[in-house]
Amino acid sequence: MVYISKVYTKAGDGGQTMLADGRFVAKNDARVRCYGEVDELNAVVGLVRLELARDPKLASAEHVAFRRSLDEVLARIQQELFDLGAELATPGAAAGAAKITVSAARVEALEADIDRYNEPLAPLRSFILPGGGPSATAGHLARTVCRRAERATVALAEASDVRPEAIRYLNRLSDFLFVFSRAVAGRAGYDEVLWVQRSAT
Repeated sequence: MVYISKVYTKAGDGGQTMLADGRFVAKNDARVRCYGEVDELNAVVGLVRLELARDPKLASAEHVAFRRSLDEVLARIQQELFDLGAELATPGAAAGAAKITVSAARVEALEADIDRYNEPLAPLRSFILPGGGPSATAGHLARTVCRRAERATVALAEASDVRPEAIRYLNRLSDFLFVFSRAVAGRAGYDEVLWVQRSAT
């Protein structure tokens, strides 16, 4: 059980913050930057859920089960991202120091989600630009933030200890968010925005 009695502590006024193991580091430390990106990603996934819930083209009864199933996946992902942030905030996680981690089973669950929602989609014949309705556009935004979090995690892994499952999770999540955006645009009847290759001028 977590109990928070006071929101502000003033402990970070000097530009430092405490990691999960109790040590203090600068707020621009690579590890802090890394789990901060994951925190931002979690917030954007929350925005995706909001857009999914209020998308007018998905409001009819025929889309209820589809929308609910996607929201359940996104809700699970938010919980997993919080776990991932806790793991990344713990030095020595690769050696077993982290009490909370993202397991290989969570990566496999994302792969199953990707396969499930990708199966009915038409094959890609062009690159897709962000767009395709409010839910899909929010999904593409989440995908780009996920890629940034992945880059930060890879950078941290080059200088410190990071479990490979953490990187794999973010890599697979960005794939899921891409498929999510395609799936929700198709179900709602929005046209995907295709990249058009132009001749050199």
